[in-house]
Amino acid sequence: MSFRSPWFTSGTDTFAIKNADVLILVGRILLAWVFVGSAYGALTNFSGSVAYFRSLNLPAPQLFTAATVAVEILMSACLILGIGTRYCALLVFLFVLSATAIGHRYWEYPAGAQQIGQYNHFLKNISIMGGALLIFVTGAGRFSLDRRMAGQKRDEI
Repeated sequence: MSFRSPWFTSGTDTFAIKNADVLILVGRILLAWVFVGSAYGALTNFSGSVAYFRSLNLPAPQLFTAATVAVEILMSACLILGIGTRYCALLVFLFVLSATAIGHRYWEYPAGAQQIGQYNHFLKNISIMGGALLIFVTGAGRFSLDRRMAGQKRDEI
């Protein structure tokens, strides 16, 4: 049972319910956007990304950079197309959790601009993890390959 207010929010509820599939699609695209941008940035400045991972004292920073880009491309494609969406949402959650633990330990920076920047990245990542959990719960919605493939399976039965 969901809460529905008889006042202003009932229009908001109606809008959300009537447009849920489009809004889920937009949400998936917006969530993927951060990984598209990150992968593009790493590909166009691969040596800079390797240097960043090297500064974090990660082993095999070139391999780590390549693997990160591959995972970001995979997550982006799966979110945008809506394929394996719930699995992808779990991957996003775990990937961002790992990235946060490895790269955004703001408490290790001295007070000032660097710490504030890392704290903002930390908070952004917490928000991305929240979005991933919401996609995990809602699934891909109607406008997805998941839904299309599920429909084909039902037609075959």
